[in-house]
Amino acid sequence: MYKLFLIALGGGIGSILRFIIATGVHEWANRVFFWGTITVNIIGSFIIGIAWALFEQHIEQENLRLFVMIGLLGGFTTFSSFSLEAISLFKNGDIKLAISYILISNIGGITAAFGSYYLVKSLFLK
Repeated sequence: MYKLFLIALGGGIGSILRFIIATGVHEWANRVFFWGTITVNIIGSFIIGIAWALFEQHIEQENLRLFVMIGLLGGFTTFSSFSLEAISLFKNGDIKLAISYILISNIGGITAAFGSYYLVKSLFLK
């Protein structure tokens, strides 16, 4: 039960942070709707790469790993919003923009996760 509490707490905090950051980026980007989602997903991917590297070295931190990786980052990043926004672009006939959005989100997210993982491993966990 305690593990579920940690996941729920992390998820709530992550969702609030996602709302704050995505809304701020949305305003800053002149209301182009997908930049907020791209931003939180790439930041979340970058942070999960760091967490992955750190928790790999400190396996005994199971409760913290659940809180951060499943709760906090699960609540912070959003695949459902990404999917909805991509479909909306396709429906509106913005095919090039939709494909660009999908490529930026996926390649950027994976690159951020692997890049931060290997950065932490090479600089801090030798």
